[in-house]
Amino acid sequence: MTNTKLTNQAQIEGLLFISGDEGITLGDLAKISGFMKPAVLAILQELKKKYEDDPTSAFILLESDQTYRLATKPQLAEVIKHYFEVPLTVPLTKALLEVLAIVAYRQPITRLEIDDIRGVQSSGSLQKLMVRGLVDTHERLDAPGRPFLYSTTPAFLNYFGLSDLDELPPLPDQDELEMSNFNGDIFLEALQAREERKDDN
Repeated sequence: MTNTKLTNQAQIEGLLFISGDEGITLGDLAKISGFMKPAVLAILQELKKKYEDDPTSAFILLESDQTYRLATKPQLAEVIKHYFEVPLTVPLTKALLEVLAIVAYRQPITRLEIDDIRGVQSSGSLQKLMVRGLVDTHERLDAPGRPFLYSTTPAFLNYFGLSDLDELPPLPDQDELEMSNFNGDIFLEALQAREERKDDN
């Protein structure tokens, strides 16, 4: 397999994608990519035009106060709305449980921290959990980009039959969370064990 180096445009596009709904500042794009700001601005303009001119592309590039983010075109509003509403009628998926567990045990936490733990982008899962009312934004972290901090809600406690967060079941054989090995299955197993102990009593 040929190891082809990504173009400068692809690198900036990748950073925009991974930054999710919160977006990424011009300064951070330059710092992370190693490109000068004028070069980053030129690439951003190229991407913006590419998305606008391509009717098969779902994306547009939005900018506010030198913070850039990818968004879907307005024409997709109805299908995107459907995407977030349909899961309300089905149980939580493994991916949603995984994100929810990370938020529950590590809150308040930023999306990038969740992404780092899971190794994949979590923006869509967080949006679904927010639509369900199980997760909400807490405040913003006092750091570059001012990312949102996510926390569980009272609806989360009701969903799992908890009075407060102190009733979260302990994770098996872990004095402290080793988040690299953390997943939704562990959360489910801990909750199941908690319910079994309640039934025994």
